[in-house]
Amino acid sequence: MGEYHIRIVNVNKSFGPVEALKNVSIDIPRGNFTTFLGPSGCGKTTMLRTIAGFYELKEGEIYIGERLINRVPSHQRNAIMVFQDYALFPHMNIGENIAYGLKIKKIPNEEIKSRVEKTTSYLGIQGLEKRNPGQISGGQQQRVALARALVMEPEVLLLDEPLSNLDAKLRMNIRAELRQIQKRLGITTIYVTHDQAEALALSDQIAIMDTGRIIQSGTPWEIYYKPLNEFVADFVGTANLITGRVSESSDKYLLLDIDAAQIMIEEPNLSVDTGSTVTLCIRPETIEIFKGMPEDKTNVLKGKIVNYIFEGSQIRYWVEIDQKKVVVDSFDPSEKGIYEGEVAIRFHPKKMHILYGKE
Repeated sequence: MGEYHIRIVNVNKSFGPVEALKNVSIDIPRGNFTTFLGPSGCGKTTMLRTIAGFYELKEGEIYIGERLINRVPSHQRNAIMVFQDYALFPHMNIGENIAYGLKIKKIPNEEIKSRVEKTTSYLGIQGLEKRNPGQISGGQQQRVALARALVMEPEVLLLDEPLSNLDAKLRMNIRAELRQIQKRLGITTIYVTHDQAEALALSDQIAIMDTGRIIQSGTPWEIYYKPLNEFVADFVGTANLITGRVSESSDKYLLLDIDAAQIMIEEPNLSVDTGSTVTLCIRPETIEIFKGMPEDKTNVLKGKIVNYIFEGSQIRYWVEIDQKKVVVDSFDPSEKGIYEGEVAIRFHPKKMHILYGKE
């Protein structure tokens, strides 16, 4: 993944009796887009603000490159933060907002003009320089906040839920632009969000946080398809969590008894003893659904559709099997039609992931 640009080592942070960060460690490669993802109050914004230098660090170490920055003032870290509310100055026009940091640093006027022109052009907001923040849209304000950070040519870009104030469609468009810009610039970026789809779409690396700890870190693919435990599986995407008892075990397959059925898992990700109880994570898109019984009955269970939602490109079904509901996503409904009533579903033998634990 390249050399590490940011190293966070055994960081702890408390506010009075409240432990906001507990022994947090993670390495971030140069040019990487890393997202801290988790529910409200999990510590992700505290971690971001600690990196930025807004909170004093008493335990642990943070490095940018070879430089230990624990005691470096925020304005000397060359890590610029873009806030959730954009924090634009209402009494300044857009050009003045973008140039503000450069003027504070006493950059020559010609260089300021050149940098502002280059950055506004890059972000598609040229021509707005004379307007005030209240005269432009939310999406444009977001680009201005980003321009104000990028014009400083920071070593590290810190983003605190910058898209949360935008409507859903605009948020999707701008996150695609943001990822494209980050790749083009190659700037090391740390992003904070509670939006799982945003994290999966943007990130090279995701760190799942809960109660001040990093529970799991990895690529979006690893986090989604290989969750460590039930918290990660349930928080990132939709997961069917199915518990059963292992009736037969080998390196190549497991047989798992679940209620009135038996399912086979090929190439299991964990070695599990016969007689053990395990929990599987099965993603809705990996499950097949049939109106009648298929010829191959391996891992096929009968059930009844109790609800469905048509979403255009897919239909999401809730199928009741032995009083438990299984979520199934069926794609291209124009070809398959909409199923109702009695159905059969099949679990793919190689697309079930055994969880390591609950927490």
